[in-house]
Amino acid sequence: MRKWLPLLAVSLSTFMLLVDLTIVSIAAPDLGRELHTSFAALQWTVDLYVLVLAALLMAAGSLSDRLGHRRVFIGGLVVFAAASLACGLAPDVGTLIAARGVQGLGAAAMYATNAALLGITYAGRDRSVAFGVWGAANGAAAAAGPILGGLLTEHVGWRSIFLVNLPVAVLAVILARTALPSAVTDRVRRTDVPGVVSFTVAATLVVYGLIRAGDAGWGDRVTVAALAGGVAAVAVFLLLERRRAEPMLDLSLFRRPAFAALMFGAAALTASAFANLVFVSLWAQSVLGLGAMAAGLVLAPMAVVAFVVAGAGGRLLHAVAPRYTIGLGLLLVAAGTALCTLVGPGSGWTALVPGLCVTGVGVGLSTPVLASAALAVVPPQRAGMANGASNTFRQLGYALALPVLATVVSGRARDVLAGGGVAAPEVAARRLTGGGFGGLLGEAPAGLLRAAYAAGLDRIFLASAALAALGGIAVLVLLRPARPADAGRRTAQRDTVDAVILDS
Repeated sequence: MRKWLPLLAVSLSTFMLLVDLTIVSIAAPDLGRELHTSFAALQWTVDLYVLVLAALLMAAGSLSDRLGHRRVFIGGLVVFAAASLACGLAPDVGTLIAARGVQGLGAAAMYATNAALLGITYAGRDRSVAFGVWGAANGAAAAAGPILGGLLTEHVGWRSIFLVNLPVAVLAVILARTALPSAVTDRVRRTDVPGVVSFTVAATLVVYGLIRAGDAGWGDRVTVAALAGGVAAVAVFLLLERRRAEPMLDLSLFRRPAFAALMFGAAALTASAFANLVFVSLWAQSVLGLGAMAAGLVLAPMAVVAFVVAGAGGRLLHAVAPRYTIGLGLLLVAAGTALCTLVGPGSGWTALVPGLCVTGVGVGLSTPVLASAALAVVPPQRAGMANGASNTFRQLGYALALPVLATVVSGRARDVLAGGGVAAPEVAARRLTGGGFGGLLGEAPAGLLRAAYAAGLDRIFLASAALAALGGIAVLVLLRPARPADAGRRTAQRDTVDAVILDS
C-alpha cells in the first residue's frame, strides 16, 4: 500500500483545491447576511481564486522545473492552508476576497505539479491507475463542493468550509514529505514575468468588467473602461508572447487545429458544467426553501456519477481515441444541461436529477483525458506547456462564465418581472437571482418571483448547452487521429513525453 501514498497526497490536494472552486456557492446566502455584502461582491470570492489559479499555473510549472516539483507542491500546500485559515477568520468581505486570492496562489503551485509528480512516481500500468484515480478526483471535486459546503454550513457554519482545509493540508504535507520523490528536472526555463503580469491584468479586467456589467449595466463607464482595458491587455500579452524566446504560452501551438479545439473544449467543459451550479444552489435555498445541506445534496447525482464514470473510464476506455471520449463527453454535458431547462415555476429539485446525471456522465468521460490529449498533439518539448495551457483554459472558462451567466439569469428574470408589473424590475431581478427571494415577497407575488427565477435558470442552462455542444463538435471535427505516417513518430516520442508528462 505504501506505493499509493504519493497518489493519496496528490489526489487529496487536487480534490481540496477544486472543491474550493464551488464550495462557496452553497454558503453564499449565509456569508452575504453575516458580512453584509452583495452578490456581485460574493462573485469575487470565487472569481479571484480562479483568476489567480489560472494566471499562475504555467508560471508555477516553470518554477517547479527549477526548484523541484515536490518543493513547489509542499510550498503550495502551506500557502493554501494559511490562506484558508485567513478566509475562515475573515472579519469582512474585503479580507475574505484578498485571502481567496492567496488561496489561488497556493492552488496554482499544487495543481501545476500534481500530474508531474504522478508522472515521475509511477510507470506502466501503475501510472494508468494513478491517472485514472486522479482523473476521478478531478471529475467529482467541483460538483462535490456544494455538497460538502451544505453539510458544513448548516451544521457548523460558513467559516468551516475554509477551516476544513487545514487538517487535509497537514495530512497532504506529511504524505508529500515522506512519500513523494524530490527530483528536479534537467531542463531549466526562465519564468515569463511579463507574460504572467499581462495575462493576469487582462483576465482580471475582463472578469471585473463582466461582473460590473451585471450590476451597473453594459453602458456604465467603468464597465466599458474595464472591458476596453482588458482587451488592450490581451493585445499586449499576445505581442509579448510572440516576441519572447521562452514564452509562457507558445502561440504557434494554436496553429494546430487539434490543440485549439482542445483548449476551447477545456474551457467549455468547466463553463457549461459547473458555472451554472452557483445559481442552482441559490435557487434551491431561496426559492425552494431548502437548508444548506439539502441544497448541496441536490447536486449529489452529478458528483457521484462523475466520480464513478471517471474512475471506471480510466481503466475501461484507455484504448478509445480522446476525440470520442472528450467530444462525446461534451455533447453529453450539452444534453444534460438542456434537460435541466425542464425546470418551471412549480418545479422541485427532482426536476434537475435527469439532467445532472447525464451531465455527470459527460464530465466523467471528458475530464480524465483532457491533459493527455493535449500532450499528444504537441511536440514533446512543449508537453509541460500544453498541460499548463489545458489547466489554465479550464479554470479561465469557469471564471469568465460565472459573471456572464449572472448577467443572463438576471436579465431574463428582469424581463419576466417587468412583464408582471414589478416596479424597478432590474433591481428586483438582481436581488432575486442573488438569493433574495424572501425579501421580495412583499413587493411581488410569490408565483411571479418563482416564474422569473425559473425563466432565468432555463436561459443559463440553454446557454450552457449551446457552449458544450460547440465544444464537443469542435473536438470531434478537429481532433483528428494521427496519420499512418505519424504513427511511428508518435510511438518513438512516447517515452520522451512520459519523461516530461505534465511538466508544468
